[in-house]
Amino acid sequence: MNDAASAALPSSAQRVSDLLAQIGHDKPVVMLPATGRTSAEAAAGLGCSVAEIAKSIIFRRLSDDAPVLVIASGGNRVDEAKVTALVGALGKADVRFVRESTGYAIGGVCPIGHVVKPVMLIDRDLFNFSSVWAAAGHPHAVFNLTAAQLEKMTGGAVADVRQDPAPAAA
Repeated sequence: MNDAASAALPSSAQRVSDLLAQIGHDKPVVMLPATGRTSAEAAAGLGCSVAEIAKSIIFRRLSDDAPVLVIASGGNRVDEAKVTALVGALGKADVRFVRESTGYAIGGVCPIGHVVKPVMLIDRDLFNFSSVWAAAGHPHAVFNLTAAQLEKMTGGAVADVRQDPAPAAA
């Protein structure tokens, strides 16, 4: 990334850009013109499908207060029962817990560079796409990568975390 583009990044997004450069990731951090706080907003700003957004959802594991990061396809709702079966009982992560454990604000939680290394699960549905977009430390910042790169850079376990659709009413 050139110096002019780097200077335009907020400090949290610049930190992610620097981390990506350190691990040899060749895609830049992109600033969206409008917020990417939700998967739908990010997809609209990028011109991709909602499912191609790798959204970060943080839970708090009840047994040890460890952060649990689920990186899910933007089109999927996370099934907390499936996640609980894999990592243990979960609690909600409030704004303070998210900030203190990840170093990022809600809406900008990046898959890498956390204050506390989270237990991490990656939605296997992300592997259906040639590339996906993940938050880059700020609600307007994202970066592009493949699901395989996401798995490699995070060490996260690939799992079925998608909530199954409700059966159609008869």
